[in-house]
Amino acid sequence: MAKLPGNDDFEKLQALCQKTHKDQIIWFMNAFWEDFASEQAEKMWAYKLKCDELDLQNHEKGHELDELNAHRLLEAFNETLTVRAMRDNLRSTGAIRDTRLKMVPVSHILIFKYSVDWHILVNASQGDNRAEIEEAQRMLQEVQSAFQRAEAAAQEAAAALREAAAAEAAAKAREAEAKASEAAAKAREAEALASEQAAKAREIEAAASAEESKVREEEARAAQVELEVALAEVKAQEDAYNNKTQDLTRKSEEGGVVSRNKAKAELAQHLAEDPLPLRRAKITAEAAVKKAERATQAAADARAKAEADARAASEARVAAEADARAASQDRAAAEADARAASQARTEAERARQASEDAKAAAEAALEEASRRVEEAEAYLTELKSKSGNGKGSLWWIERELKEAKAYLPESRGGYRKK
Repeated sequence: MAKLPGNDDFEKLQALCQKTHKDQIIWFMNAFWEDFASEQAEKMWAYKLKCDELDLQNHEKGHELDELNAHRLLEAFNETLTVRAMRDNLRSTGAIRDTRLKMVPVSHILIFKYSVDWHILVNASQGDNRAEIEEAQRMLQEVQSAFQRAEAAAQEAAAALREAAAAEAAAKAREAEAKASEAAAKAREAEALASEQAAKAREIEAAASAEESKVREEEARAAQVELEVALAEVKAQEDAYNNKTQDLTRKSEEGGVVSRNKAKAELAQHLAEDPLPLRRAKITAEAAVKKAERATQAAADARAKAEADARAASEARVAAEADARAASQDRAAAEADARAASQARTEAERARQASEDAKAAAEAALEEASRRVEEAEAYLTELKSKSGNGKGSLWWIERELKEAKAYLPESRGGYRKK
């Protein structure tokens, strides 16, 4: 049977006030369960939760509140009393002796609120079934630990699964994009190679055309030279005819009569000759030369154009080769990116499967915790059916067990917290 340490009731009360908020309230409930505590159990549960909340430094491990938070506790439950009035009352009963007391344990509040004899409280039996209560408490702690582990594993697995699913979707999208880029790069490479081949063909054709134009230009120049020689010959004959006419005319006007008459006869004979074929030959030769000049110029222009086309074709071929190389590099990079994307997708699928396995393991852990809840509930039901005290302790264990079931899905006996 549990007892408080101390040489007298006051020391026992001091020892009780050193217990945690929860243990002080359970001690109080065990002491007055049959009187009123059974009806006030939920309110005392709420007292404990509020004490843990207001004890900013120690929370559930604390055992007392400062005056400000003690006032807040009373206000939270619409209590009209003040800490000062409570202390004055407790001093009158001998429960408080230190006038400089600044901290308020929940035991003081409960003693005053329910107007109980604190001497009875500190000496109240906590039950002759302490071993069984401790076993129930141990089972509860196992349940709580199991639920905490299962909940942590479930949250971690759910978060990992969400992350893995998102990563898998992103990896699949990236893989599809990479494959599309790879296909586009291959198409561009094929187009660039075709352009390169076409540019090479154009370059060969342009070079051949330039060479042919050069030959035609040389032929035109040779023909022009030949015609110019013929024209020069015709002009020479014309000049000889004109010179002879001038010489005979001069002789017919100078010298003696005989010489002049002879010159006149020769001039007459010379002028009697028909100069028309010579003039026609000259005209024909001049026209042929002009035509040859135009042909030569046209051939030169065609050769210049063909050479320019050949240079342009050569430049286009160089550019096409460079574009083909760039396209090949892009295709290689796209293939590498597609392989990396496929590998990332595979890894993401593995991660998602691992997350699903972790989720299944977490669900199995939750099942195990659910089984332990059933065992603890069955054990509590058996204890409650037996005689013995400590009913406040049993109610508290049962209430904490109910809180632990909040981790379970509603379909498995859990409940939704408000």
